[in-house]
Amino acid sequence: MRLHRLDMTAFGPFGATQSVDFDALSLAGLFLLHGPTGAGKTSVLDAVCYALYGSVPGARQTGQGMTLRSDHAAPGTRTEVALELSVSGRRLEITRQPPWERPKKRGSGKTLDKAQSWLREYDAQTATWKDLSRSHQEIGEEITQLLGMSREQFCQVVLLPQGDFARFLRADAEARGRLLGRLFDTHRFAEAEKRLAERRRAAEAQVRDGDAALLADAHRMQQAAGDAMALPDLAPGEPGLAEVILGAAAVARSTAREQLTIAHCGLLAAESAQAGAERALGDVREVARLQRRFADARERAGLLEDRADAHRDAQARMERGRKAEVVAPALELREAADAEHGRVATAEARARALLRGALAGGGADAASRALAGGGALPQGAALAEADAAGLAAVARRVAEELGGLESARRGERRLAELIEERTRFDRQERADDDVRVETEAWLAGWDETRGGLQARIESAQEAANRADQLAVQREPARQRLAAARMRDQLAGDTDAAAQQASEAQDRALKAKEHWLDIKEQRLNGIAAELAAQLEDGEPCAVCGAVDHPAPARKDAGHVDREAEERALAAYQRAEERHAEAEQRLGVVREALAAATAEAGDMPTSRLAQAADELEREYALARRDASALHSAHEELRRAETEHEQRTAAHQQAEVRAAARVGHRERMDREKAALEAELAQARGTAGSVAARAAQLERQAALLTDAADTARVAEDTAQRLKDADARLADAAFRAGFDTPQAAAAALLDDDAHRDLQRRLDAWQSEEAAVRAVLAEADTAAAAQRPPADLMAAERTASTATQRVRDAASTRDAAARRCTELDRLSARVVAAVRQLAPLRSEYDRVARLAALTAGTSADNERKMRLESYVLAARLEQVAAAATVRLQRMSSGRYTLVHSDDRTGRGRSGLGLHVVDAWTGRERDTATLSGGETFFASLALALGLADVVTDEAGGVRLDTLFIDEGFGSLDDQTLDEVLDVLDSLRERDRSVGIVSHVADLRRRIHAQLEVVKGRSGSTLRQRGH
Repeated sequence: MRLHRLDMTAFGPFGATQSVDFDALSLAGLFLLHGPTGAGKTSVLDAVCYALYGSVPGARQTGQGMTLRSDHAAPGTRTEVALELSVSGRRLEITRQPPWERPKKRGSGKTLDKAQSWLREYDAQTATWKDLSRSHQEIGEEITQLLGMSREQFCQVVLLPQGDFARFLRADAEARGRLLGRLFDTHRFAEAEKRLAERRRAAEAQVRDGDAALLADAHRMQQAAGDAMALPDLAPGEPGLAEVILGAAAVARSTAREQLTIAHCGLLAAESAQAGAERALGDVREVARLQRRFADARERAGLLEDRADAHRDAQARMERGRKAEVVAPALELREAADAEHGRVATAEARARALLRGALAGGGADAASRALAGGGALPQGAALAEADAAGLAAVARRVAEELGGLESARRGERRLAELIEERTRFDRQERADDDVRVETEAWLAGWDETRGGLQARIESAQEAANRADQLAVQREPARQRLAAARMRDQLAGDTDAAAQQASEAQDRALKAKEHWLDIKEQRLNGIAAELAAQLEDGEPCAVCGAVDHPAPARKDAGHVDREAEERALAAYQRAEERHAEAEQRLGVVREALAAATAEAGDMPTSRLAQAADELEREYALARRDASALHSAHEELRRAETEHEQRTAAHQQAEVRAAARVGHRERMDREKAALEAELAQARGTAGSVAARAAQLERQAALLTDAADTARVAEDTAQRLKDADARLADAAFRAGFDTPQAAAAALLDDDAHRDLQRRLDAWQSEEAAVRAVLAEADTAAAAQRPPADLMAAERTASTATQRVRDAASTRDAAARRCTELDRLSARVVAAVRQLAPLRSEYDRVARLAALTAGTSADNERKMRLESYVLAARLEQVAAAATVRLQRMSSGRYTLVHSDDRTGRGRSGLGLHVVDAWTGRERDTATLSGGETFFASLALALGLADVVTDEAGGVRLDTLFIDEGFGSLDDQTLDEVLDVLDSLRERDRSVGIVSHVADLRRRIHAQLEVVKGRSGSTLRQRGH
C-alpha cells in the first residue's frame, strides 16, 4: 500500500483546505512531520485512518461525528477528507464527509446532514476516474479486503504508536495477550478453548444425567424388591457406580424368584382346599333345595283345593260361551242392519228438513208448478212429506226449467259488459274534454312563457361573462394587498433587525479582542504551564531532556488553558449570534424588497378598498350567473311539455270522433237485451238469481228422493235380520236372543277365562309331578340342611385362595418389574459407556487447552500457545533491527517460563551481549525502551503484514519518542529507518525534536495559528 495524496477540509485543527503530496515526500524515503505541540501532527495520521476506515484511531473515535470538524472552519464549509492511494495494483480515491450541523438555508437554526462516502478507481486506459460505490458498508468491506487488516491492525502496523509498544515491553503476559490477540486475530483459538470447555460441560452433564437415571432406576428396583435389595449410598459420577447397581440388581432378582416359587406352592394348596369346600357346599345346597321344593309343592296343593269351586264355575261359563258363538253371526248381522237403518233415517230427516226450509223461503211456486204438471202429489208444504217417487219426479221437472234459462244467462252477462263499457266511454269522454280545455289554455300562453325564459338565459349569460372577467382581476389584487401588508410589517422589522445585527457585531468584536488578549497572555506564559507538568527523571515533552534545572514559574496574572477556552467559547457564541443576526437582517431586507416590488407605492388602505369593491362585484356577478343552468333546464322542460300537450290535444279529438258511432251501437244492443231478459227473470232480481234458486231446489229434491229410497231399503233389511236372529237363538238352546247375547264372550274375556283354566291345569300337573319325585320325598325325610355353616366354610377357603393368589401375583409383578428395570439399567450402562469415554477424552483436551491439565507443564492456554509462536516471530524480526540500533548489544527473545503461580507463554526478555545476561524488557532505560519498541513495532509490522496476506506496505509512520535518544543512538535509529528504502518504503517520522529537522530534509510542517493550523511541505 502506498499513499499518494491527502486533502483535508475543515478537519481537526485545519480550518481551510490543506493538501499533502506523499509522492513528493516519499522520494527521499524518510520524511519528517513536525510542528508545535497541539498544532495537529497526529491529526494528519487521523485523517489517513478516517479516510480508509471511516473512524480515527484510539479513544478519539468516540463521538467523532462532530469532534472531527474544525472549530476554525467557516459555517458553510463542510468537513471532508480525500485520500488517494495504490494497493494491490489498483489506484483508488476515497472521499469521506462526517455528519455535520449546517445553517438552515431558510430561517434560523441548524440542520443535520448525514455522513457521505465515495470510492473511485483510476482507469489507466481511459485516464479517467470511475465511480465504484457510495455505500459506507461496501467501501469499508472493500478496503478491509484489499488491505487485509482491520482498523486496529492498521493503526498498529502503519501508524506505529511508540507509546503503545513501550507499554507492550513493560506489560505482563495478559496485557500482551490482549494486544497480540487483536493484531493476529486469534479469537478462533480462544473459541476452540471455549468450545472444548462447553463440550466438556455438556458431556459431564450427560454422564451425570445418565448416572442420575441409573440411581433412579436402582431406587425403583429397591422399592420393588423391598428388603431383598440392599443399596449403599451412591452419588452420580462415583467410580464403579454401574457395577454396584448391577450386582445389587442380580441379588434382588434371585430373591424375588425364590419368593415367587414359595407363593405359587401356597396358592396350589389353597386352591385344593377350596375345591373340597365347594363340593361340600354343593351337596348341602342340593338337599336344602329338595326340601324347599317338597314344602312348596305341599303348599301349592292346598291352594288348589281352596280354588276348586271357582274352577268349576269357569268351566261352565266357558261352555255357555262356546254355544253362544253359534248365534254370534246373526247378532252381528242384526246390529249392522239396525245401525245402517238408523244412519239412513237420520240422513232422510235432514234432507226433508232442508227441502222444507227451502220451500218455506220462496221456492214453493216453482215446485208447485212442477207438481201441477203431474197431478199425483200433494201441493205446497205437503211436498216435503212425499215419497221417493214423487220427489224424484218433481226434481226432474225443476231441472228441465233450469236448462231453459241458459240462453237468458248469457244475455244477462252481455248486458253487464255493455253497461261497464258504456261507463268507461263516458269516463274517457269526460277526461278527453278536460285535456282539451287544459291544453288549449296552456298553449294560448306558450309564446309569452318562452320569451320570458329566453330573456332570463341571456341575462345570466351576461353575468357569467362579467364574473369571468372579474375572477382574473381578483388574485392579483389579493396578492398585491397581501404584499402591501407584508411591506408595512417588514418596514418596522428591518430597523429592529439592523439594530440587533449592529449590537451583535459589536459584542462579537469585543469578545474576539478579549479572546486574543487572553490567548496572547497564555502564550507568553506557556513555559510556566509546561514546567508545571515536569517531573524529575521524566523526559521533557518539548526537548526530551530528563533534567530540569530552571523551570519557569507562574506569575500572579497567569492565564491557564481553561481561561483561554472560556474566552474562545464566549467569542464563538458571540460570533454565532452575530451571524444569526446578520442572516435574519438579510432575510428581512430581501423579503421587504420582494414585498415592495410586488405591492408598489399605493397605500394599503386604497388597495384594501379596491380589493373589497372587486370582491363585491364578483360575488354579485356569480350570484346572477348561477341562474344560467336553471334557466336552461326550465326552458328545456317547457319545450318538452309543449310538445306533450300538443300531442295529447290531438289524441283527445281523435278519440272523441271515434266514440260517436260506437255509442249508438251499444245503446241498441242494450235495449234488445233488456226486453229479452224481463220475461226470463220473473220475480227474481236477475236471471242468475232465478237459476240459482232452481239449482238449489233441484239439488234438495234429488237428495231427499235418494235418502227416502235408501231408508225404505234398510227398514226391510232390519226386519229380515230380526227373523234370522230369533231362529239361531232357539236352535242354540237359548230362550231369547237377549240370553244368547249375554252368554257371548268377547276376545279379552275368552282369553282371560282360558288362561285361568290352563293355569289351573298346569299347576295341578306340576304339583302332582313334584310330590311324585323319589329323591325329593327322600330329602324331605332327612333333617333340615345347615346351609350357612357350609357357606362359611367355603367363603373361608375362597379368601385363603385370594390371599395366596395376591401373594403369588405380587411376587410375579416384583420379578417382572425387577427384570424390566434390570434390562433398562443394563441398556443404560451400555449407552453410557461411549459417553464416559467421550467425556474423558473431551475433559483431557479441554484441560490441556485451558492450561489446567497436569500434562500441560507450563500451564499454557491454546491461544497463548499460538500467540507465543507469533511473539517468537515478532521477536526474531525485531532483533534484526534492534541489534543494528544498539550496535549489536541487545537481542529480543521470547520466553515461555512461568512467572510465580501464573501461566507461561508470553514472556519477552532482552539479552544484553555486554553482560551475557537475559533480563526483562521492563528494565530498559528510556532511550533503550524507545529503539527497542521501535524495533518491535517494525518487526510486528512485518509479521502482521505477512499474516494479513502479504500486502506490501510502502508508507509507514512513526509517532514520537525520538527526544529520548542521544546523538549516536539517533544516528543508528535513522540508519535503520533509512535502510527501509531498500525495500522501496517511505517512512514518516512524527516528532517535534529540533535535531531531526537538520538530519531529515523532506519535511511536512504543521503551522499553528489563530485562524487554524496550516501545512507547509518541503521536498528533499
